[in-house]
Amino acid sequence: MIRLTINDQEIELERPVTVLEAARMAGIRIPTLCYFEGLRPFGGCRLCLVEVEKLPKLQTSCTLMAADGMVVRTETEQIRVARKAMLEFLLINHPLDCPVCDKAGECVLQDLVAEYGPDAGRFTEGKRRHPENFDDPIIVRNMERCVLCTRCTRMCDDLQGAYAISVTGRGSHSFVEPFSGGRYNCEYCGNCLTVCPVGAIMSRLHRHSYRPWFVEREVETVCGHCGVGCSMVLQMRENTIIRTIPRFGLGLNNGLLCVRGRFGYDFVESGERLDTPLLRKDGELRPVSWDEALDHVAMKLKEIKESHGPASIGAIASGRCTNEDNYMLQKLIRFVIGSNNIDSVARNFYAPAVMYLEGIFGQGITANLIPGIANSDGVFVIGGDPTKINPILGLQIRTAHRKGGKVITIGPPGGLSRFVDYRMAPGLGGQEALLSAIVGRLKKEKTLRGENPRVEELLNKLKIPVSEDLTALGIEEETVSRVAADLAGMDTPVVVIGPDISLTPRPSKMLFLAGAIAYLINARIFVLSEKPNFQGLIDMGCLPEMLPGARPIGFEMFRHKVEEVTGMKVPDEKGLSLYRMIDEALEGKLKALYIMGENPLFNMPDTRKVERALQKLDFLVVQDIFLSETAKIADVVLPAASWSEKEGTFVNLERRIQKLGSGRNLKGTLADWEILAQIVSRLGVKTDYTGSESVWNEITRISQLHTGLSYREIEEGNAIFPYHGEPLRGVEPGFEVESLESLPPEGKGEFTISQDRILYHSGTTSRRSKALMSIYPEARLTLSEETARRLEIQEGQTVSIRTEYGFVTLRAEIDNEIPDGTVRLSNIFEEGNFMELVGYSTDGYTGIVKPGFESFTIEGRGD
Repeated sequence: MIRLTINDQEIELERPVTVLEAARMAGIRIPTLCYFEGLRPFGGCRLCLVEVEKLPKLQTSCTLMAADGMVVRTETEQIRVARKAMLEFLLINHPLDCPVCDKAGECVLQDLVAEYGPDAGRFTEGKRRHPENFDDPIIVRNMERCVLCTRCTRMCDDLQGAYAISVTGRGSHSFVEPFSGGRYNCEYCGNCLTVCPVGAIMSRLHRHSYRPWFVEREVETVCGHCGVGCSMVLQMRENTIIRTIPRFGLGLNNGLLCVRGRFGYDFVESGERLDTPLLRKDGELRPVSWDEALDHVAMKLKEIKESHGPASIGAIASGRCTNEDNYMLQKLIRFVIGSNNIDSVARNFYAPAVMYLEGIFGQGITANLIPGIANSDGVFVIGGDPTKINPILGLQIRTAHRKGGKVITIGPPGGLSRFVDYRMAPGLGGQEALLSAIVGRLKKEKTLRGENPRVEELLNKLKIPVSEDLTALGIEEETVSRVAADLAGMDTPVVVIGPDISLTPRPSKMLFLAGAIAYLINARIFVLSEKPNFQGLIDMGCLPEMLPGARPIGFEMFRHKVEEVTGMKVPDEKGLSLYRMIDEALEGKLKALYIMGENPLFNMPDTRKVERALQKLDFLVVQDIFLSETAKIADVVLPAASWSEKEGTFVNLERRIQKLGSGRNLKGTLADWEILAQIVSRLGVKTDYTGSESVWNEITRISQLHTGLSYREIEEGNAIFPYHGEPLRGVEPGFEVESLESLPPEGKGEFTISQDRILYHSGTTSRRSKALMSIYPEARLTLSEETARRLEIQEGQTVSIRTEYGFVTLRAEIDNEIPDGTVRLSNIFEEGNFMELVGYSTDGYTGIVKPGFESFTIEGRGD
């Protein structure tokens, strides 16, 4: 124990901390300007000076470590004089423009001057001048206000890892700028805004429009963009979100946000929001009352069920909707109508990947804590760039590297470029051979433990590439050996798996090999999730083969549990997957489809086929917040509440259940679960829901995984898998792998197309965000300089791409992180998207959907 005295108060410490931290732990305030929790101490502002007995001069408490027997005073006349002098120095150049400064009311410097003075300055020189900078689309810089506390640069370097800004110039000409000047070359996370104590770096969204006293209330909630589940605070005024902010100590993100979480909330304020039900009459969607729309939906579903049977009706759930919403949709389809035809676009990768890995290792294998990545001594990444798909998870990988951990990426490293020890980016077929080679060398380094006999049996059948095979793929055998040796030497490794695995020829083998590496080095596994509640879709039973609680539908004991609670029979036959529903709609067997919060005409491959299938349905219901491409062809469109307008829960990729807070209300909309409950009631099933909590309570009675888990425990952060539920018993893990005894097939064609995940966007929702569109406003084709040279394409040139599935036109962008022979395009904007160009096949071993094409032509148009 360390014992010291601060202001005559004795303090005991269990671990070494600075005097500043010790004082704060004891409730003693010491003023600071350059200190910020989570950043390394700087000691530049000199406002945290304290007196320490037996030391001849004042000490900066943020850098001075507490020592046993130390006696400290924080408020003496000498200290107050020193603080007053430091503030006077800071005000020599700081403009006194508080009435027009956007930081007024929450400015640290303003508060300190009010407390310590000085009342007037003695320096008469003119203040330095530096023009306000509007080069950035979303940030405004006023360096005349900068006090050089370096909070922003330390945040950017030490926590964000972007290294986008630094202190440039010397003396009174020192300013915080991008090193090369001009626009920030950064990720626009806005975390520098969080830490700036004055108005030097501000959001352009709030310029001359925000004051802290405008905030009427604050609502704690969870970000609605990706599967990390960052906690944030909505600052509200008059039913409008003024801004979203993080808080240190709140949630797993601990004070950090990405660009989407901080700036991308404004889509909920879009003028394109639906606020009245629409019913197709005389070939056009016309506004109607809620009662008319819901009566019509219930009537049509009942008619189709009676005429064609329950199996003629299906539903598509959404990773953007809450657990309560998705549970209610599966209740309508499965329990009330009697059909197991329910699925979602999580089918494309996330759901089958997680279920396949659980088939290998058992339930919960991906339930690992994201903050733990930062403390790992090695991270192996395959299948995509985590800093784009799940940015805050990507920051944990950067932190692990800064702490000395090894980072190995298979494929382009993207935002991990500065933090990679080994980057290997062979073609998609070459990745399989590379993983096989790494596994082969790991088998020699590590002793098989016998913990998973099935895995070890298959590993012994695996064909290992020889030197000639690797050389043909451009892979150096020496590099493979070094990677395997480093992996074998790790004590706390992590394996991160992303959705680009779906682009490889044999996804089952890729997943097995990634899992085998994790097994051999005893690593934790993370599967990247593009939507906030993909895991919740599995947990709520929004799969044709799963009941709530992720219980297989084929087991009678699980069906009986549901029937006991609900009094409704559960069909025992496995339902149709998302893509089988499309096929059966085309064949005329599926007659009705209920789509909630999803846009299959945009998010599924072979969009022309999907459109034909949807148009052939007798009845199509779309429940959404915008009139999406799919909603435009629906028979009924129901306006739903958005992420910030309803309560409920999400499950993030580490299987942590988190509660959303309702911040605003859009007149004319209802929560998704509430719309569905009213349809259930109209179909003759009694409902007595009083809110989202009552829906959750029903879930806990049905799902053995969630037994006894209350909203209160979720709000307190005590809802991490396996919760209080019963473990999954009676179900033996099982899996098969394609072609273990052969090397990958030769790829077809000279070029390939892959999907580009854009950091600044989150699916089609974010294209309604003015803030995010100001950063990245249009679709682009990205390709390497060598590929561009071979295709005779210039940067910024308009490019046309055609496959047998479609045709797009967009502008070219050079990015040398992309492997030669690969072109990338996103799937976000109204035109120029990945899904327009590809068809699909389904991997028979995992169920992962593999986008693909046969013919591919690309040409520049010369403008």
